Amino acid sequence: MFPTALLAALALIQTPPVALPDGPALTAAIAERDAELFSVMFDRCEPDALADIVTADFEFYHDKAGLMAGREAFVADYATGCEAKKAPDAWRSRRLLVADTLRVFPIPGYGAVEEGTHLFYERQGDGPETLVGRARFSIVWTLEDGRWRATRALSIDHAATSE
Repeated sequence: MFPTALLAALALIQTPPVALPDGPALTAAIAERDAELFSVMFDRCEPDALADIVTADFEFYHDKAGLMAGREAFVADYATGCEAKKAPDAWRSRRLLVADTLRVFPIPGYGAVEEGTHLFYERQGDGPETLVGRARFSIVWTLEDGRWRATRALSIDHAATSE
């Protein structure tokens, strides 16, 4: 059993709670990180940038693909997809946030939860782009080393759609 003094000392060295921006400033900060995350994922194919956006213990829950746990596995899977996109006739996707669906909820002392709906477009090679689906998402963000990082993400309610 731990001595009381040791337990008290351990309690003192815990990470202090995160100070969150207020209302609109929090929403703006999370919206900016959302835009960066999905720009990296869909437009830029930059595994190192993605690794900097997610926490080491990142978990991604997808209603079609299941669970992917850990930054290393998530980024490695993403890097494989980036390589495949280099082929001239590869399928490429684009994500569009439905702006009026974005909602951000503070998690006092920790971060925030973002939720919304997004649309997905696809094209093969340089072919025409087509709206192919929509989904809802939630992302738990935390402030880590002064930067917002995604720690948990859920991508759910995927459905086909057309223009």
